[in-house]
Amino acid sequence: MIRPLAIASASLYALAMLPLASCGGSSSNAPAADHGHDHADGDHDHDHDHAAPAAASASPGASPAASDDGHAHGPVIELGELESGGFKIKASRDGDVKSGSDAPIDVWVNGGKAGTAVRFWIGTEDAKGSVKAKAEVEVDHWHSHVEVPDPMPAGTKLWVEIEGDGGAKTVVSFDLKL
Repeated sequence: MIRPLAIASASLYALAMLPLASCGGSSSNAPAADHGHDHADGDHDHDHDHAAPAAASASPGASPAASDDGHAHGPVIELGELESGGFKIKASRDGDVKSGSDAPIDVWVNGGKAGTAVRFWIGTEDAKGSVKAKAEVEVDHWHSHVEVPDPMPAGTKLWVEIEGDGGAKTVVSFDLKL
């Protein structure tokens, strides 16, 4: 026999957890609620959430349908792997990079999601004319949709800033392979 109190308790717990599953929610594993675009209080103006599907993976070389945020972005383009500041950093982008749009970017730090905060931008090292996007953890890597400047400056690259323990920052760049 199912007890009404057990059902009510489970229902209340599920309702209490809903805000944590939404875009902009946080959990002990998420580094920050800021994920590359702004929301007015309570406004979630896009059609996806950032919870990872159970069987999906956005590892480099994955098919477009395997994106971690639940919708296809285009073919995964591996941008390379670098070592800097004690970190091993691998990056990829999904689909085309077009001026005035955004580009889905994935970065693995030390093979996963190391670092306390990770930011991406597309443009020049000084970020002039670019918007820095604070990435969030998706399964085993950092992910964000990064705004592409319009027009893109000469020598545009993907820049990755990793904030380590104690606040030390490491910045690396990747050719976008346009």
